[in-house]
Amino acid sequence: MSDIELIPVSVTDFPSFLPLFSCEVPAGFPSPASDHIEDLFDLNRLLLRHPDATYLVRVAGESMAGAEIHTGDLLAVDKQMEADHGHIVVAVVEGECTVKRLVCKGNTWWLEPANPKFKAYEIKNTDEVSIWGVVTHVVHELVPSKRSALLNTRD
Repeated sequence: MSDIELIPVSVTDFPSFLPLFSCEVPAGFPSPASDHIEDLFDLNRLLLRHPDATYLVRVAGESMAGAEIHTGDLLAVDKQMEADHGHIVVAVVEGECTVKRLVCKGNTWWLEPANPKFKAYEIKNTDEVSIWGVVTHVVHELVPSKRSALLNTRD
């Protein structure tokens, strides 16, 4: 199972607006100009579909590497969404937190990793598994910053 660190989300009355450019960026080298700014966008609107029912978790482990979820990534998890076949979920299995894809095969439900080095978990007894929420977004850094290094240190 993956180790998961819960991170509280506080929704404030002051959204964090970022410029949203009207043009799509190809995989080449873009040259955005200020006259292409379409609007200001609150990133919270994207990450927090249900702000009062959303939390962030930091991932440890590589069981979901095939789904591009890696150690250190932040996951936005929505407790209000109903988990269904194919959703990536945060679950508690026998007292341990994990991130896995929820899959239905016939009449059987499974928690499946996205890495062949790990085994799937068949949900035989629903009393031993609790779904904490559906993962709606993955945030991972491409270039680590000093700030992220500070956030990853523990006292």
